[in-house]
Amino acid sequence: MSIASTVKPGVASKRSRNRRSLSELWIAILFLLPNLTGFVVFTAGPVVISLVNSFTDKSLLTQQTHWVGFRNYADLAADPLFWIFLVNTIYMFIGLPFAMAGSLFLATLLHQKIKGSTIFRTLLYLPSFTAGVATMILWKQLFNPDYGLINSALSTLGVPREQLPQWLNSTKNLLAIDPERLAFNPSQWGIGARDALVLMGIWGAIGGGNMLLYLAALSNVPEELNEAAQLDGASGWQSFRNVTWPQLAPTTFFIVIMSLIGGFQGGFDQAKVMTNGGPANTTTTLAFHIYQKGFEQFQVGYASAVSWALFAIVFAVTIVNWKFGNREDLVS
Repeated sequence: MSIASTVKPGVASKRSRNRRSLSELWIAILFLLPNLTGFVVFTAGPVVISLVNSFTDKSLLTQQTHWVGFRNYADLAADPLFWIFLVNTIYMFIGLPFAMAGSLFLATLLHQKIKGSTIFRTLLYLPSFTAGVATMILWKQLFNPDYGLINSALSTLGVPREQLPQWLNSTKNLLAIDPERLAFNPSQWGIGARDALVLMGIWGAIGGGNMLLYLAALSNVPEELNEAAQLDGASGWQSFRNVTWPQLAPTTFFIVIMSLIGGFQGGFDQAKVMTNGGPANTTTTLAFHIYQKGFEQFQVGYASAVSWALFAIVFAVTIVNWKFGNREDLVS
């Protein structure tokens, strides 16, 4: 009797805890239900639908949809425009090292204990608040080859009028890539629409979120390490190179990963607002290509295939970075 009396209360207590845990689980699900519903309806659902559409010939112009298997993927692989637009997308990465270096430089300056540093931080981060269509329209006016402020400043500095860049109206680029095929063309060397968008991207990225990330990382670097390096006779650059920079490697790795992902997915706003993908498709990125196929030509199936090809590219690049972009690689 004594054994039974000691076991039964324990079992009853365990059952009570299980009921209470189950009750708490349902309460948690009820609280999470609005967010989960939004995720399923607006994120997971469209992703699954786009994957299914990529294997069909779905079009908004017709009512009938047929299963075509991998034909859309074969078509885009054989389409030279797809590869040109991929190169256009990768071209925009030219500004990534300069933007990161600028962000680190500004963060290093703002990390100094100087009067009014808060005001400078606010002013430098201000472009991130004003980023959008209005800013792009402003830059479009700045790049105007006839009366834009940039060419006016270059003329004041003595650049002949015939040598002024045509910016958004030109197919020239710093890598001399032919606009109609993936080939080197010396006559295309110069400054054109691609470079204008790169320049605008650098301006927007230098004082943005990357600067704040570096500023936060610098705040976590122990001052004792730099003081010890200075006592050992290290110069300011040596102290930064051998003490501060290794401590920033995780932040740098994160910025590189996120910048690459954002770069492959970006380019739509600039192309839509500033160039409409021109001239001669030189500023058409994969993101804008997806928009054109899906919402201008109404080829939903093909546009879905392009979007999943873009996902595969981004995923592959991310895996390669995680595999080889370790701490030692970044600081060496």
